[in-house]
Amino acid sequence: MNAASTTPTQTTRPARATLDIDGRALSYLDFGGAGRPLLALHGHLSEGASFTALAAALGPAWRVIAPDQRGHGDSDRAPEYTRAGYVADLRALVDHLELDRFAVLGHSLGAVNAIHLAAELPERVDALIDLDTAAHIPAADVSPLSFVLALPYTAGTREELVAALGPVAPMLGGGPRPLPQGGWRLPFHPQDTVTSENAVHGDHWRQWLATDCPALLLAGTSSQVLTAEHAADMTARRPHTTYAALDADHFLQLRDPEGVHDAVRSFLAAL
Repeated sequence: MNAASTTPTQTTRPARATLDIDGRALSYLDFGGAGRPLLALHGHLSEGASFTALAAALGPAWRVIAPDQRGHGDSDRAPEYTRAGYVADLRALVDHLELDRFAVLGHSLGAVNAIHLAAELPERVDALIDLDTAAHIPAADVSPLSFVLALPYTAGTREELVAALGPVAPMLGGGPRPLPQGGWRLPFHPQDTVTSENAVHGDHWRQWLATDCPALLLAGTSSQVLTAEHAADMTARRPHTTYAALDADHFLQLRDPEGVHDAVRSFLAAL
């Protein structure tokens, strides 16, 4: 593995770098600073840039590092989207950055990956933040993200792709990417997204209970993913877990960004 990177000095102006993992590019944003490292993991249809405002809110006490997970944003597509694959990428990244101790935060897909990463590296993860994601995600007959299969992956112009996205567009951070040969692509592949979403379904209780570092479970009161009963169970069964709720649905950062920033900042300040 090798990487080309720069050292950022401002939490609001991240450096983008690329880690080569067996010929596949894993792109990440490093918001820099001398603070404690926080690995921030986005959900489906999103990317590392979605944590720009959070990085500004936490700086300079925390150095936020936000990868575009495999198949998202500027990172290359991958041959598979299993937990093992996602976590292997994250382990390669924290090893490359020589992060001996770090906190990890995730939303949706990112929260599941954060839980599994913490379970694999309990001696290195200082704190865990789960943004509105259950320890058990029931399988669905139809993926809740199946609507993306109707979207074009590429188009001749950026405007065509943005128009095709419709209400999904605000979730996409940096939005469509230019193609080397001309034209534009989505920051995710529709079929990859559905494959990845289906792989998230299942039981993650063992990994959730595998660690006892301080944890924050931040839920939306009208979440489509995490019920109040399940959140209470997750909090009661895992030691050193703090529960907080926002008046929002699953997409906490879109609905109440300041609430997320305040809750995360308060939790981290108490470590």
